[in-house]
This record gives sequence, structure tokens and C-alpha cells, in this order.
Amino acid sequence: MLRCYVKTTEALKRQCTDKDSVVSSEYVIVAVCIIAAVLAAFGTNTTTGIGSALNNGIAQITSAFSAVP
Repeated sequence: MLRCYVKTTEALKRQCTDKDSVVSSEYVIVAVCIIAAVLAAFGTNTTTGIGSALNNGIAQITSAFSAVP
């Protein structure tokens, strides 16, 4: 267990000193924030929020196309 702790600590130290890994870590953080914002806006189902509006809009478009002879 101590060996894993030491390896993890050393890897984190190397990552903090390497500029490329710091930048890629920042990109991961930004991506997670964007995903969280999209999930908050659209929700995880089609019964709330924007998901409901999109579902209703698609249903209206589908019914309009099916009504055209």
C-alpha cells in the first residue's frame, strides 16, 4: 500500500512540473464543466426543461409532415 502511495505521489509531482500535463489537465476540467452545464440545461430525460421543449417541437414537426399529402 505504501508503494502505491509513493508512486502516486511521485506521478503527481511530475505532472505538476510538466507544463504539457498541466495544460491537458486544464482541458479535462473545462470539458467536465461543459458536460455538467449541458446536462443541467438539457437534463437526463425528455420530461423536463429544454428536453421537453425539444421533444414537443419534434412531435409538432413530425405531425406537420405526416399531415402533408
